[in-house]
Amino acid sequence: VRCTNPQICADNGVNIVVTDYGEGDNTDFILSPRAYARMAQPDTGAHLFAYGVVDVEYQRIPCQYSGYKTQVKVHEHSKYPNYLAIVVLYQAGESEILSVDIWQEDCKEWIGMRRAYGAVYDMANPPSGDISLRFQVRGSAGLTWVQAPNVIPKYWKAGVAYETDIQLY
Repeated sequence: VRCTNPQICADNGVNIVVTDYGEGDNTDFILSPRAYARMAQPDTGAHLFAYGVVDVEYQRIPCQYSGYKTQVKVHEHSKYPNYLAIVVLYQAGESEILSVDIWQEDCKEWIGMRRAYGAVYDMANPPSGDISLRFQVRGSAGLTWVQAPNVIPKYWKAGVAYETDIQLY
């Protein structure tokens, strides 16, 4: 991300991790004061910060999370056992998750989760037992499905992240 005002902004931008917890289409980049200052010309970080809102341009770049595999976090608004919402963490590379399915053991089929907003997928009345997920991913190999078997335990808890055996690139 870099700001577009050449009088106070440096030519180089700053690398950020987008968490996308905002709801709706009118979402802003909310940067830390440190990241904001790194977008500024030398010694003008406070001046840029005083602007508050600035116009920016951005480019997606590959992420690297050394030492981490992809994780699935049960969103804090989940309510065991009647409502499950998830967020995918440590999604490396340039891949993009397009959809998430959950395995319904009793009828032996994949059921699509709803994309609630941003990177949050949810489902009312999720299946009981250990939960397997699959992700439809668009990346350098095209459109593929990646499975994470039994990634969420039977007695899952809101706010807990569960590690998968997959790494998205």
